[in-house]
Amino acid sequence: MGIPATTRILLIDVDGTLVTYENTVPASAAQALRRARAAGHRLYACTGRSRAEMPPPLWSLGLHGMIGGNGAYVEDDGRVLLHRHLSREQCQAVTVWLRARGLVFYLEANSGLYAPPAFREGARPAIRSYAAGRGRDARDLEVEDVLTGLVLTEDLVRGDVNKISFVLSSWADVEAARERFPDLLVGSWGGRGHEALFGDVALPAASKVEAVDVLLAALGARLEDTVAFGDAVVDIGMLRHCGTGVAMGNAAPQVKEAADLVTDDVEEDGLAHAFERLGLTG
Repeated sequence: MGIPATTRILLIDVDGTLVTYENTVPASAAQALRRARAAGHRLYACTGRSRAEMPPPLWSLGLHGMIGGNGAYVEDDGRVLLHRHLSREQCQAVTVWLRARGLVFYLEANSGLYAPPAFREGARPAIRSYAAGRGRDARDLEVEDVLTGLVLTEDLVRGDVNKISFVLSSWADVEAARERFPDLLVGSWGGRGHEALFGDVALPAASKVEAVDVLLAALGARLEDTVAFGDAVVDIGMLRHCGTGVAMGNAAPQVKEAADLVTDDVEEDGLAHAFERLGLTG
């Protein structure tokens, strides 16, 4: 369809970039996004979150769409451009293996988050560590306080699952999962120290870089007109791939090394400062 030559495609990671470790959007970031949209730029969340984990307040910031599941899902103005997900057979194989290993897990689908009833108690320590690492008072937190809308059910064989996350007992769980499922992508995630608290399993084809290219093809936009913002190791490929890569001040050292620009911490108006420095707010 093509876009105006002055339009920039802004690809914004959510957790640790747009949203603080207390899961709030700084007022400065909200204002920056709205001003950037008013200036004619197009805004997309580019996140590990699934569609179900993007609440209305985030969309109200002016997002035109999202890349979700770290690249498994691409949406533009309500159009689904890409949705790669595990098959029912893959979902069943992974969940059976996790149960046999004694690990609790939850499924991330666009329709919602699903976990066995044992997840609530079994995941509580990891969820509290994750929340504490993001600056929250986690002493009395329950899993539903972090994983909003979580459904506890034994109906866990689905054909629409973007990713399966599981609580790690040790790093050996990740290595064992990689050995058992060589055809799938097994990673890990955690909190502010990038401590590995959870493992995750997804299709290897899912990546933010590939998803960016899918979005650009649909928009008729050029790679040099993209600006990517991120803080985590999973964002490195996107920062290097896009026309301009911006690392948050709270990013891991290797993320900063991959970026063209390093801004301030997410909790110190880092996103807004980057928008201003790049002249994106009009």
